[in-house]
Amino acid sequence: MASVTECQILEFPRIHDPRGTLTPIENSRQVPFDIKRVYYLYDIPGGASRAGHSHKQLQQVLIAVSGSFDVHVDDGRERRVFHLNRPHQGLYVPQMIWREIDNFSSNAVCLALASLLYDEGDYYRKYADFLRAAEEGA
Repeated sequence: MASVTECQILEFPRIHDPRGTLTPIENSRQVPFDIKRVYYLYDIPGGASRAGHSHKQLQQVLIAVSGSFDVHVDDGRERRVFHLNRPHQGLYVPQMIWREIDNFSSNAVCLALASLLYDEGDYYRKYADFLRAAEEGA
């Protein structure tokens, strides 16, 4: 069973030069899985909350490539909050962790790296369903 203690901030390389900074992210090097899907959230209205779900198998890394936001993680027993605001850091979220994202700054962009292609069957969208599965050790 996953635990919020497995959620951790990953540091990505930064290559600086006078033209700016580049941060490379490669499969199974900077993230603990092969990346199958990439998507990003932007133009989030003030006060909005995103996510509010868990995945049965999918793992993710969430990155604030612009601005900042908070990620609330919950394993059914313990909760933690991570504030993301650096494009060279990402939050690793294993499977079976409930996540909610809020407190978006103006112009925030949340980049998500996912271990699986989109599959609606991989989601717990109701917290009660997630808690039941977490208690059963799904």
